[in-house]
Amino acid sequence: MTESTKRVRISQWDALMLESLRSLGWSHEELIRQVQQNELPTDGQFDYTELVTGLASKEPEVFVSAVTDGYQIKYNSIRGIRTWIAVAGREPELSLEEGSEAVTSELTQAEYDRLQQVLSLGWAIQEVRPATSDAAGLYRIVPAAQTKS
Repeated sequence: MTESTKRVRISQWDALMLESLRSLGWSHEELIRQVQQNELPTDGQFDYTELVTGLASKEPEVFVSAVTDGYQIKYNSIRGIRTWIAVAGREPELSLEEGSEAVTSELTQAEYDRLQQVLSLGWAIQEVRPATSDAAGLYRIVPAAQTKS
């Protein structure tokens, strides 16, 4: 069994809400407890009710696994990728020019590794400038079809 087959698959929306909560700095246990007890912030960016009444209550094992073991998004849109990167703490650039759609962002090696794990099938990450131990690299996330010649 490969690493990717061990990760549960969740919706892009659930992933965005989960990453928004991760940005609060909570441990895995604290995040799970806060969601299960519906003690969540009302920050205006997300209404976490859907996470509480949806994934966390209807598929609690999937929710806990997504928090503790990681996840893969079932289906990403280009705007969803841009938002996921932004919620995770970067300011990506979105290009919607037909035939060369892309999200471009600086990422540390750890951020790159994490994005690579969560992206749904059909997307590829192109390295523009590699990350080093001292600096973030520059990457383009593109539809996998654009990488074929």
